[in-house]
Amino acid sequence: MKRFFDTNVLAYAFPGAEKRDRALEALAHGGVISAQVLGEFTNVARKKHGRPWPDIEAALDVIRGCFSEIVPVTADTHAAAVALAKAHGFAIYDALIVAAAVEASGDTLISEDMQDGRAMQGLAVRNPFAEAP
Repeated sequence: MKRFFDTNVLAYAFPGAEKRDRALEALAHGGVISAQVLGEFTNVARKKHGRPWPDIEAALDVIRGCFSEIVPVTADTHAAAVALAKAHGFAIYDALIVAAAVEASGDTLISEDMQDGRAMQGLAVRNPFAEAP
């Protein structure tokens, strides 16, 4: 199984987050992220949480060390994302995450932002914060 992580899971993994335990459990199995996820994490840490730059840089170092693969977002990724946004009604930034996951040959997208259990292009969405049935 090749798991691709959305930004929200990373944001919850740091101290003080209410969903930290579940985020850390999901991340413990490893996976892949994109450069976009690093950018979004930086934005959330700075704008939403007001973290100082040294804390953000330290967090980014930890994140980079946790993932053996960080994939780029290319013009081809963007074109695939536009098609996904059109076909599935995704916001473009969510579509970029899905497109990067597909390009990285991921089979599971770990995300709180998309419907748990949804499947598209060989990719299944799993929400690690969803309550078990």
